[in-house]
Amino acid sequence: MKEEQKHSSGSSVLGLVIFFSGFIVALAVGWIVFPSLLFSERIQPINFSHAAHQDSTCEDCHAFRPDGTYTGIPQLDKCKECHESQLGQSESERILVEEYIAKDREIPWLVYAYQPDNVFFSHAAHKAKNVPCVRCHRDVAKEQKLPAYRENRLTGYSEGTMKMIECEECHAAQSANNDCGICHK
Repeated sequence: MKEEQKHSSGSSVLGLVIFFSGFIVALAVGWIVFPSLLFSERIQPINFSHAAHQDSTCEDCHAFRPDGTYTGIPQLDKCKECHESQLGQSESERILVEEYIAKDREIPWLVYAYQPDNVFFSHAAHKAKNVPCVRCHRDVAKEQKLPAYRENRLTGYSEGTMKMIECEECHAAQSANNDCGICHK
């Protein structure tokens, strides 16, 4: 009888060790391995230094429609306003002028915060409430080099794309309307 109990408790301990070992391996795969496989890292076609453009305001390059929606990444014509010829000595600006402006080719930027087609977002409403840009966007003021673009292999969205929960939490904290129909059309 004692031998049976000894064997039974030894099996229980071994079973727990195996269970927790498997659990830890599953956590490691879920938190470390899977995310590294889920995202591919890509680089922008040229580097853009926001720090070098501090004499400008964000709105000088990033435009909004009258309804407050974002018009997208600035088109080449916006770059041409200042960069018909090379102003500085950077390799990125040389590429901008020679490969894009001189050839009249749009720059195929990768969009860090792409918004789904079923979402309506008005920057105007947020500007009216004095919500700082850095509440939702990375602080680019001192950014000399663009960060890597990490794209989700399943969805095609950037890792930096805001999640709906971030909007909901901010609206709840500010007692702003959280009705689905305001953002989803």
